[in-house]
Amino acid sequence: MWSCPVISADSRQCFRYLDIGTDKPSSEVLADVRHYNISVLDPAEEDSSRQFARRAANWEQEILASGKPVLIAGGSTLHLQELIFPMDNLPSRNQENMALLQQEESEAGLQGLYNRLKKVDPAYAASMDGLNPHRIYRALDVWMQTGKPFSSFHSVKKPLPGRDRFVFGLNMPRPVLHARINTRVDRMVGAGLVDEVRQLLDKGYDPGLQSLQSVGYREAIRYLKGECSHEEMVADIKTGSRRYARRQLTWLGRWKFIRWIDSENKKPADIAELISDTIRRVAAE
Repeated sequence: MWSCPVISADSRQCFRYLDIGTDKPSSEVLADVRHYNISVLDPAEEDSSRQFARRAANWEQEILASGKPVLIAGGSTLHLQELIFPMDNLPSRNQENMALLQQEESEAGLQGLYNRLKKVDPAYAASMDGLNPHRIYRALDVWMQTGKPFSSFHSVKKPLPGRDRFVFGLNMPRPVLHARINTRVDRMVGAGLVDEVRQLLDKGYDPGLQSLQSVGYREAIRYLKGECSHEEMVADIKTGSRRYARRQLTWLGRWKFIRWIDSENKKPADIAELISDTIRRVAAE
């Protein structure tokens, strides 16, 4: 089972050149196991959970046609939700609204826009990965056009029927999780995260791009602009990562169908075997 292809549901691993900050699988892993949604878009391209779902549907058909199971790993809660609870049709982006929001941001700052979003759509604001301008703009744009909160367009309340689906989540004590997050951030910074971001900017990529607004990249950009010290950058990445993990657990905690696995003190092979055993047991019932 574990030699099957993997579709990454990480919302950032799809971008080329964003390697260290997204913790992409190593070249050895990619050579050993076929991965999808890795480095398929240019950092200047915009992506969405709906676009990801369309790509994933095509890859899923390809994988199933080869006689192998589909394994989706990661990542972004919105990407996972789009696969399990597809979002309703949304209106196209309204450029007049975007111009108005840009003017509002110039006067009140991005925090002001976020405060507005919290008032009109607290559920979506609480799920966001910090002050992500593209998501704030889009959510407010949809609300301005429809009078409805962006989160209300998730009207599908039950998982899509029509195929076998197993959803597993890995859990561990919060102090252990935080320690692992801190170690991971130190490892990424030591591996050259700042140099990776510097190279992206030297290539002419705008620091305001959607792809560069996630945790790790936006803090590194602030450091390169001289807006914070190296120590502050590292501390902010760790804080932002812990907050994002907390939002993920809160979001996924609402999905009662997830089969949680206590992953503390377990090797990846042990977890894989637990998942395999569960699938075999359920399939035999």
